[in-house]
This record gives sequence, structure tokens and C-alpha cells, in this order.
Amino acid sequence: MNTKSTTPAEDNSAPLDNPGSTPSRIREGLPFPLGASWDGLGVNFALFSANATKVELCLFDSTGEIELERIELPEYTDEIYHGYLPDAHPGQIYGYRVYGPYDPKNGHRFNHNKLLIDPYAKQLVGELKWSEALFGYTIGHPDGDLSFDERDSAPFVPKSKVIDEAYTWGRDQRVGTPWDKTIFYETHVRGITMRHPEVAEELRGTFAGLGSAPVVEHIRKLGVTSVELLPIHAFVNDQHLLQKGMTNYWGYNSIAFFAPDPRYLASGKIAEFKEMVAHLHHAGLEVILDVVYNHTAEGNELGPTLSMRGIDNASYYRLMPDDKRYYINDSGTGNTLDLSHPCVLQMVTDSLRYWASEMHVDGFRFDLATILGRYHDGFDERHSFLVACRQDPVLRQVQLVA
Repeated sequence: MNTKSTTPAEDNSAPLDNPGSTPSRIREGLPFPLGASWDGLGVNFALFSANATKVELCLFDSTGEIELERIELPEYTDEIYHGYLPDAHPGQIYGYRVYGPYDPKNGHRFNHNKLLIDPYAKQLVGELKWSEALFGYTIGHPDGDLSFDERDSAPFVPKSKVIDEAYTWGRDQRVGTPWDKTIFYETHVRGITMRHPEVAEELRGTFAGLGSAPVVEHIRKLGVTSVELLPIHAFVNDQHLLQKGMTNYWGYNSIAFFAPDPRYLASGKIAEFKEMVAHLHHAGLEVILDVVYNHTAEGNELGPTLSMRGIDNASYYRLMPDDKRYYINDSGTGNTLDLSHPCVLQMVTDSLRYWASEMHVDGFRFDLATILGRYHDGFDERHSFLVACRQDPVLRQVQLVA
């Protein structure tokens, strides 16, 4: 097993007091699969970071408000930190604190004071509460984003949750409508259900409402073949919108590519999404997801540290080659994910496979699709992402729309 023997740069941050850490509880575990995986006896935790020096797994109580324990992941294999907790189970709420150099000029923005969302989290609990503590630097400091903020962000950030993926699908299967007969109906989970008079009030704005008999029958009668849902990945309400008394209705600001937005879960359970898909399939309707893999909600160098920025900024994002303090902004949102990096490419294709295989989704429409096929010198039709989609045995069977 490969263990970490060198660090990319000196970590100047002071060690965090951690009297609750009990390293003997955790076993070495496995570097695959990434994320939190329950095997019936315990949970394996695995997190990619090529440049971190240490990763702490932070366990919370059932409300997600009280941090109970921090445990250092004991093993490092092929740039994956990992460990196995034999007493953990579905429902466990967690996050990560990742140690490493805070050196924005060289692309590194590690700050262990910031609790981070697992990029592979299958469910999130809680909503983002905007606070200056969410930022890796001290807002108002004369050095700007080159400064280092020591406030704990845990009270303000959504937490990750371990789930049990088991679900009985019965005879559910993809509809398989031929392309020449396909008619998409683009809609919004909240928009299509909020004012439907036959949808129970408590189900409006949720997957359960969309999967209810009145809505399914309404869509079926339109004569369409496929329901394209505007973004349902967990997303963030932009701070500038909230300051104006508004919210992010459309959802094009993802922060977790494996987790449905918790606001769309009436039951608080992932099975609700699967039940919606099954009901639509039973009516002969395909389910297509509008997906946003070109950027994340962390914004530019002045944005918050919520997940990937604090896990390994230099790997996840495309940075300016002559000054890695700044981000390439092809998306127009402040940052651009670097799908030329093998582990970022893996994350995106793993996400697509998860939604297709585990959630029975029939296809995907890619927001700003050409950005996903860009290298530093421009678009390439032979980009590794496009090649991966064409050759993948799962993805080549679903509908992919630019």
C-alpha cells in the first residue's frame, strides 16, 4: 500500500486541538469507491486529494448541529485518503476538514477551519447559511484572499449524510424511446407542482409531488415522451440574491453532484426520487436531468470554501497558468471545473453513472456542454470527457444532449 511520504508545500497552519480523536476506532479501509459506502457492517470513507497533508473525518449528531468527533483518515493510496469505521451506519452525518498549504498564488487554498462537503455525498442535510466564516480568507483584510481566516464554518455549511442505497425497483426499466420519436418536455420540480390543484399541499415543490398521479397524468396527456428536469443536484442560493430578497429558483449553481437538493425531498429520503422515476416510467415517460458540471457554487477567488476548493483547489479547478491565484472563467460564474484532470473526470462520469444506474435516469442534458470538452487551448472533440461518454458501457446507452 502506498503511503504519503512527501508534501507539496509546507503547511504553516497550527494543529487543531482535537481531544475527541480516537484513531484506534478506525481501520485502514479501501481507496475505492470514493465517498461514504456502507457495507452492512460499517462505512468506508474515501476522499481524493493530491495536495493535502492530512484529512479529518468529522462526525456530527443526528441534527447535524453538534460536532461529536474528529478522526484522521489513516491511509493514503494513489492520492486517496481513506478509512473504515466499523460502527458507522446509514444516517451518520459527517464532513471533512482538510489540511495543507494555504498558498493561493500557487493554487492551494487549504483551510482546516472550514468544514467541507464530500464531493461524493449522496445526501445533504441542512441549508447553507451565509456567513463570513464560510470564506477561507478574512473578508475586509487588506491582503484580501491572500489572508487566512481561522473561524469555524461548521455551523453554516450543509453536512453530508451516509445513505443506504438499497431500493426495490420491481419491474422498472428504461423506456427506451427512439430518438426520432422523442419529444422533450422541460419543466421544474417546484414550478410544475406548486399550483396544481390536485397535488397535496405538503407535496408541492417536491419529487413526491412531481411523481403524484395528477401531475404524471397531466404530462402524459401532453403527448411528450420525456420529462427534462431543470437542475436537481444540491445547489446554493447565491448571497447577492438573498440580499435582494430573492432566491436561486433555477438551480444552476451546484455544490454536490451526487445528491438531490434537499428542498425537493418532502420525505427527507432519497427513495422519494426513485419513486418519482418509477411512476413516470410506468406512464411511459423518460426522465432526463439537466446537469451542470461546468462549474460549482464556490465562485472565483473571492468565493466561499464549501467543498472542492478546500479539498484540492489546484486539482479540481482550471486556474490561470501564469497566476494560479485566479480562475479560468469559461462558465461566466467565477470558476470552471477541470475535466482534463483524471480524478475530476472520474467524479463527473461517476456521477452520471450513479444517476443512470442507481437512480434509473434515462439521460442528461449538459449545461454549457462545450466547456466540458475544453482543454487550455480550446475545445477538442476528442476531449477525454467526450471519449469517456462514448465508450462507457452505461453512458453510451442513455440519451446525452448538448
